[in-house]
Amino acid sequence: MKIYTKKGDSGNTSLFGGQRVSKSSKRIDAYGTVDELNSILGMAAAYGLSEKGAELIETVQQQLFVLGADLATPQSKEVRIERIGQSEVEFLEKAIDEMEETLEPLKNFILPGGAEAGSTLHFARTVCRRAERITVECRHEEEISEVAIMYINRLSDFLFVLARFENKEAGTEEKTWIPAR
Repeated sequence: MKIYTKKGDSGNTSLFGGQRVSKSSKRIDAYGTVDELNSILGMAAAYGLSEKGAELIETVQQQLFVLGADLATPQSKEVRIERIGQSEVEFLEKAIDEMEETLEPLKNFILPGGAEAGSTLHFARTVCRRAERITVECRHEEEISEVAIMYINRLSDFLFVLARFENKEAGTEEKTWIPAR
């Protein structure tokens, strides 16, 4: 099978179910940003994560493929695909709770950064927030699952806590934000 089809040369692409849409549509932007996020998580993993972090990221990367397919498939289409669900949201919440038990409680804002993996996870969090904004905007025009938006929202929290966790595991001290006076 060839990687190129030439079907997108006119600036359109197909959603699951066959509907053709512009590559500039909000739906394409939403799942394209999820794909970008998934790639950034691969970068974080390449920098070397803790064993727990590596397991969590691999699971989340698998979930992001499900989310991407969910976003690429209109809710009204009779296409049988796996969709992101409440169990994936609960997975993130459980992971957040477990990691937070090992971290110092936040008393101030912290500066994004730290070790390579941790700072890459902070970057991933910001891309996740962009994916969330685009998906919410898309939902104003198209059918997007409420659970998909809930998942993306929880994922950004997860990435923040995972960045803190990985920086702690790497022995990197967090720097607090000190407002200018």
